[in-house]
Amino acid sequence: MNLTLSLAVLLSVMVVTTATVVEDFNHVERCKDSLYMGTPPRGIIETHLKKICQRYADKPRYVTLYDTRKRIPVYSAYTFKKTEGDRRVDYPWMYEPQLAETDGNGNMLPFPTGYLHMKFEDSQAVLEDYSDVVLYERGHLNPDQHQSDPHDRAATYSLTNVVPEIREFNIGPWREHEERIRVRLNNYCRGTAYIVTGVTTAGHMIRRNNQDRVAIPEDVWSAYCCTEYDRNAPHDVRIRFPTQAALAKNAKEGNAVHEMTVQDLENFLKTRMDVDQNLQMFYDNCISPSPLPLYLHHTI
Repeated sequence: MNLTLSLAVLLSVMVVTTATVVEDFNHVERCKDSLYMGTPPRGIIETHLKKICQRYADKPRYVTLYDTRKRIPVYSAYTFKKTEGDRRVDYPWMYEPQLAETDGNGNMLPFPTGYLHMKFEDSQAVLEDYSDVVLYERGHLNPDQHQSDPHDRAATYSLTNVVPEIREFNIGPWREHEERIRVRLNNYCRGTAYIVTGVTTAGHMIRRNNQDRVAIPEDVWSAYCCTEYDRNAPHDVRIRFPTQAALAKNAKEGNAVHEMTVQDLENFLKTRMDVDQNLQMFYDNCISPSPLPLYLHHTI
């Protein structure tokens, strides 16, 4: 084997084993395929945030932008898979070793039954943070019922993919919204649907041992992009393509989910998140290539 070939093999191995905390998402092994046009949301100020390519069973599964200070995700971004929508509850909860150390194979790992070193607690939420809270449940940003492959579903059970959601909100309006989107994309999205789901915060925290541990979201938001959709769908469905967004309060009451345009969501988030005025959820606003001539675009 010559030197050039040896270097090529070494570089390929380095790409395959890249840790899940990454500098960018510009490679398929760094979760590029989870993002529309391989591009993450633009305009989020990421000074202290960590980019996670969520890996499970040695494969990239989805993207998370994680706040190690608040110990919650800012958002998770994933591709929707057609599914019957059943929920699985027998997957173990996992954590992200690469938030605390750089060795390992880049996969998320199940929480051990015994002691977990303090360095992991410093960088992310752990099971104990949720064990004694009554009001809140672990709410998925990438929900398992939006995935079909068992490994893709298992990968959603990382605490880096969940936030504290008020129980009544989690099992009520937000679960109904996730199901509504599942049915809509199942029935009318003909290509790949890309979804980004995230939160805003307002300073409220779950405390443990007299310390602020996990930020409690003020709002939960979501947006999807599907450029290949059924042009013969009913009008009230067709107007929700190629993009649509949703927003709701993480609250016991007044928690209805409001659907809106992605641009309206972006305008709202500019007043609630650490973002600049160039905030853009999807590359080029998920402009759908149209088979119609320009003078008929208004009929879509």
